[in-house]
Amino acid sequence: MGVEHLPVVVLVRLERAANFGTDHPMRVVTREVAFEPDGWTPERRASVAELFDGLAPEWHTREVPGRYDALNDALERGDVPTDGPTLELGSGTGLSTPLLAEHFPGLIAADLSVEMLRLAPVDAAPRLQADSSQLPFPDGSLQVLVVINMLLFPTEMARVLAPHGVLVWVNTSGDRTPIYLPADDVVAALPGDWTGKAGEAGTGTWCAVRRTP
Repeated sequence: MGVEHLPVVVLVRLERAANFGTDHPMRVVTREVAFEPDGWTPERRASVAELFDGLAPEWHTREVPGRYDALNDALERGDVPTDGPTLELGSGTGLSTPLLAEHFPGLIAADLSVEMLRLAPVDAAPRLQADSSQLPFPDGSLQVLVVINMLLFPTEMARVLAPHGVLVWVNTSGDRTPIYLPADDVVAALPGDWTGKAGEAGTGTWCAVRRTP
């Protein structure tokens, strides 16, 4: 049981300098939201929305070589189904959305930031403004959740996933990503028992997990 850590098959193409540590503000927020029931307050929600609204105009500058190595590796080796309703959380300005739309015909792209969504491509996937702590989907209605450089809301994400649904968690810069959790912490935060695969590719890390049968 637990997570199977796969061997590395995509080597680092582009080194990225670390300019933060475990005390980075978003790293602190990430852990508190994942592991503390009251970690996501209305004040924090407003602050995060304001932060990313402000970052939206320059978000395209994160389109760098190797950005999708971990995501592609997860889709290739993570046993992720491609049919059924799929939700991309933290879709931002849609950097990853066109790639995901090629894999998932039922894709919806969601983000908390209105400004991010305003700058996202209109033809890649339907766009949804949503707070991921309160998603507008019935229990068990989604086959896949793709979460890239995004906060983990364990209870809510588990609620909307189908019994055999898959959560795909990607950090494009691995442990240098401000919003980061290792695979074992993702599984530890989710309610119940989960199993799956995890890997590293280029500068990124990923895991794809589902409830233990």
